[in-house]
Parts: sequence; structure tokens; C-alpha cells
Amino acid sequence: MKRRLFIQKAGIASAAIASSSLLYGNVFSGSDANNQLNIGVVGTGARGGGLTSIINSIDGISVVASCDILPFRLEKGLSRADSKSVGYTDYRKLLDDKNVDAVIVATPFSTHSKIACDALDAGKHVYCEKTLAMGYSGIHDLVEKVNQSNLIFQTGHQYHSSRLYTHVHELIKNGLVGKIQAFECQWNRHGNWRRPVPKPEYEKAVNWRMYKEFSGGLTAELCSHQIDFVNWVLNEVPSQVFGTGGIDYWKDGRETLDNVHLIYSYPSGVKAKFTCLTGNANNGYQIKVLGDKGTIVIDTKKAWFYPEGKKNKIVKDVDGVSGATNSWDEEKGYSLNVEHLNPSEQALLDFKKAIDSQKQPKSNINTGANTAVCVQMGLDALYGNKVVEWPTNFHKIKSDKLN
Repeated sequence: MKRRLFIQKAGIASAAIASSSLLYGNVFSGSDANNQLNIGVVGTGARGGGLTSIINSIDGISVVASCDILPFRLEKGLSRADSKSVGYTDYRKLLDDKNVDAVIVATPFSTHSKIACDALDAGKHVYCEKTLAMGYSGIHDLVEKVNQSNLIFQTGHQYHSSRLYTHVHELIKNGLVGKIQAFECQWNRHGNWRRPVPKPEYEKAVNWRMYKEFSGGLTAELCSHQIDFVNWVLNEVPSQVFGTGGIDYWKDGRETLDNVHLIYSYPSGVKAKFTCLTGNANNGYQIKVLGDKGTIVIDTKKAWFYPEGKKNKIVKDVDGVSGATNSWDEEKGYSLNVEHLNPSEQALLDFKKAIDSQKQPKSNINTGANTAVCVQMGLDALYGNKVVEWPTNFHKIKSDKLN
């Protein structure tokens, strides 16, 4: 059965903060189910195919067209749709399909800008997977195209839609961690990130993440989610970045790095560190927000708060609201959890809501472009072995001006 309505039940921290509960009281389930949104998925690999499966569970959204240049990927993508979906090997033919209202761009990083621009020209709303675009010119071209359009554009940083992350963002904004000192972010995995190839000629099409021509590697595919969160929380973009990395573990002919270590400096003085490993998965995905009143630790599903100097005590006052209590967990601190949907499902629901209301989503062209510039800065720093500053020709747009 498709999901109708998911009521967010506030955890102890959200109960303590009435404003947060009121702001994020309900997880959006889509508007009138009769207002059908027909989606065309361009790129039916792991991500595009995964989003197709999620769409099957959402009322009011259907995948009516799928496109991929690889026949076995297209066949699998079509099989995942629970509605009648037309298959295309040329995305331009999909854009000509009058039955398609909106397009999901889930193709290799290097192709995002061109396909998304063409989709907007074809009158389609766009959900463009992260990272938004490769290279400063690709970012610039897509921003210009969206700004000339009255169509809805959403960047696929799904944690920007997560009701857990919006809840944590509100707690930070209300002063729970105090003055932010630093961010420590990691997304570590133990695996070579390589996919099986049925024929040698498909190597780059299947394993495009391994090649600089198509991919930003770990920085674009993983770090970008957490960079987007840091930009969002600080409401600013970094002034500079430096870092290092290498191909030190997987000696398999790849061009993109198998480990990256980046430090971004923000105008407020905050430093944000991002690490991705592929030879050790300890603690996997994690974000630490370190402030002078405490630390918030977030993973993909849950969050915890460690107050400064108050370990093993009961929290009597959370963010100025007395009467809130919660037990201390030696391993995890105080729980900040709320019930929430899978972030990708929530992102798709937010996309439909934006189209129905004709209001740009929170994860929009500007937040996506800011993060994409950060990613390109990081890549330039890694491959050029240098400190890279924010490019002067890109206007810095604060997130509070976007929503």
C-alpha cells in the first residue's frame, strides 16, 4: 500500500522545544493523491532504480518513463516501476514525452548540467541528484537556466529534506550546542566501490565513479551531503579549503581517490573536516557538531547530544524550556530522535509538494550550487595540492534567503 500520512511523534528533545515540534509536527505525505505527478527517470542504475522503487510506495507519483544507455540497466529500471513505464535509450526522446511532468536526473556527475538544462527547456520540473554539476561552468550554466525558468528545481541532497536533520538544525539554531567551534564529518566504507561489468566496453559506463572525466569521486558522491549540511547550519559558505588524499589502498587502475581528507574554513571562523575512507568502515557515516555548550552527533537515522560538563546528569533545561528530562546513555548521550521517513522518500514527497504549491524546495538550485562549488574547490585542492579559495565570480547566497 502506498503511504498516506506519517505523523511525526516528537522524541524527548522535540517535546522540550515547542517551537520545533510546531514547525516540524507532521511529515509531509504529498497533497491530493488525485493530482498525479508523472516522473521520467534518466539513469536507471543503483540510484535511479532505487528512487523508482521508493516512488512505488508514494501516492500521487508514478514513474511513466525510464531512460538509460545501458540496455541491461534500462531493463532492470523498467522492471522496478509498478506502473506502465516507457523505455528510452536517448534522454531527449524521454523529454519529448508529453506524459512526463518532471524528470529525475540520476546519471553520472559529469552529465547533470546538460541533461537538467535540456529538461528545463523541455518544460519539465527537475529533481537533479547530487552533486548538482561538475565544474564551475556547468554549475553556472544550470543556475542561469533555472533562474530563467518558472519550473521547480530540487537538488538531491536528501538529508536536507530529512525531518531528523531539520529538527537538529532547529535545535542548533536555538542554541543547544552554543557557539559552534567545529564540525567533524566522516563517511567511511570498506569496499572498492567497483561494480561488475558484463562486457569490457561497458567499463567506464558502469564504473564511471572511478574516472575523473565523469566523476568527483568520494568528494562529490559522499562528502557533498555533509558539506551541504554544514553550509545549511552555518548559513554561509567556506572561504577556503585544503586537503589531501590518494590512491593508497585499491590499486586497481582507478583515477579517483580512495581516501580524502578535507578542511574547509568558514568566514565565522568555524572549521569543518570531512573524511572518506574505503579501507575502514569504523563508525561509517557520522557528523559531529561541536559547540561550547555541547556536541551533537548525527548518523543517517538518529542523533544524540553530549552536554559540556554535564555527563551522567539529567538535563533539566533544554534550550530555555524547563522540565525536559532524559536519561544519559554512556555510549550515545541524550537522544534527540524523532520518528521520520527515509530521507530519500521525504525528498521525493517534498518535490511533489513544491510542484503542487509552486514554491521552490529547501534543497534548491542555490543550496545545490553552493555545495557544488564547495565540491569543485575540494577537488581542485586535492588534485592541485594547494589551498583553494571561494571563486570570486560566484555569488555567495545565504540559505535564509532561499526559503
